[in-house]
Amino acid sequence: MMLVDGITYIHEHTTIDLSYVKGNSDTLLRHFEATVAEYRALYTKGVRNIVDVTTLGMHRDAQYVAEVARASGMNILQATGFYTQKFYAPFEPWFSQCEAKEIAEVMHKEIAEGLDGTTIKPQIIGEIGTSKDGWTPLEQKLFEAAVMVHRESCLPIATHCTLGTFAQEQMAFFQERGVELTRVMLGHIDLKGDLDYTLRLLEQGVYIGFDTIGKENYLPDSQRIAMLKAIEARGYIGQVMLSMDITRQSHLKVFGGIGYSYLLDTFVPKALEAGLSQRAITQMLRDNPQQFFGKG
Repeated sequence: MMLVDGITYIHEHTTIDLSYVKGNSDTLLRHFEATVAEYRALYTKGVRNIVDVTTLGMHRDAQYVAEVARASGMNILQATGFYTQKFYAPFEPWFSQCEAKEIAEVMHKEIAEGLDGTTIKPQIIGEIGTSKDGWTPLEQKLFEAAVMVHRESCLPIATHCTLGTFAQEQMAFFQERGVELTRVMLGHIDLKGDLDYTLRLLEQGVYIGFDTIGKENYLPDSQRIAMLKAIEARGYIGQVMLSMDITRQSHLKVFGGIGYSYLLDTFVPKALEAGLSQRAITQMLRDNPQQFFGKG
C-alpha cells in the first residue's frame, strides 16, 4: 500500500505511548472514536494519506491503526524501526549488546512478514531518532541498521531530529554511506527556527519535515510561515512536507486541543494571507509526499 491521490500528513502517530518514559499520562494517545472522527473530518477536506511513523518502543499497534484506517477511510502507511535511546528500554539488554545487523534483521523481518503479528507491511523506515545536539553510540548503531535495511528494501527513511538539532550530521551520515538524499526526510526541522541552517540542508537535496505545525509552545507558527516564504523564494519548496506530529491526548479536539484539522483550517489560511503561494501549499501537502514515496 502506497500513497493515494490527495493531501498527505507526512508525520503522525495514530496511537503512541511515550508515558513510560515521560511520566505523563497525556503522552498516551489511544482514543479510537476521537481519532476516527478527526480522520473522517480530514477526509472531507481532501486528506487521503497519513504517514504513521510510530516505531518499536512507542507501543506501536499495527492492528489498531488498521482498524482506524478502515473506520475512517484514511490510507495510513505504517513504519518499521526504533526511536531514540530513551525508548530502547523494552529491548534491553539486547539493544546494547547486539550488532547493527541484528537490528536490521528485526526490521527486515517486519518488512517481509508484517508488523506486530499482522500481515501489514511497513512502507517507511522510522522515525529513527537522535538526541538533542548529538547521538549516542546506540542511536548511531540504529542508523547503521537503517541504512542496511534501506539498501535492501528501498524504503524511504524518516528521521527525528530532537528540536531540529543534529540534522546536518544525520545528512552527512547518509551521504557518506551512499544513501540518496531524495530518499530521506529529516524530521522536525521547523523546530530549529533557523532559516540559514534549513537552507543548508535543502541545498543538498534532502527532504525536510515542517511537521510540528501548531506546536506554538516550541515555535510560533508565524516564524514557520516566514521560513516557508523564504524557502519558496529560494526555490526549495519542492523538498518540504507538512504535518502536526500529534502525540498527546490533549492535542485532540475532544480534549480541548487544536486537532488535526488545524493545519488546513488555520495554518494554511494564515500562510496564504502572509504571502505563501497556493502552489507551495499544494506542493508541500500533495506533490512532495507523492514524489518522496514514488522514487523507490
